[in-house]
Amino acid sequence: MDCIHLTGIRCYGYTGYLPEEQVLGQWFEVDVRLWLDLSTAAKTDAIEDTLDYRSVISLIQHLVKTSNFALLEKLVTTIADSILRECARVTQVHVILSKPAAPIPDFGGKISIELTKTKSNL
Repeated sequence: MDCIHLTGIRCYGYTGYLPEEQVLGQWFEVDVRLWLDLSTAAKTDAIEDTLDYRSVISLIQHLVKTSNFALLEKLVTTIADSILRECARVTQVHVILSKPAAPIPDFGGKISIELTKTKSNL
């Protein structure tokens, strides 16, 4: 199966366990891998025969900006499920949601949640 990768989607959102995370917000980064058949688009060179990934980027940005969950697990699942519902051509999605500046004392790394789902998992 063919794949489209969208990486480095930065969004400001309000998901987090601590109350200040849900009030002040923070930056998130999202990478997605989308499995779909690209053979028709490769022949026709027509955007109608593929996935317009601008719509996926907008969907992700909207979900991160408007969601207010306590856990990253909930947000990453919401992103994956929404892509599978909204994008008829996508058969499987792999999402990595990262919190690059988690409010953890003496921790300079980032936290990431990785999830793979198929349409049959919905």
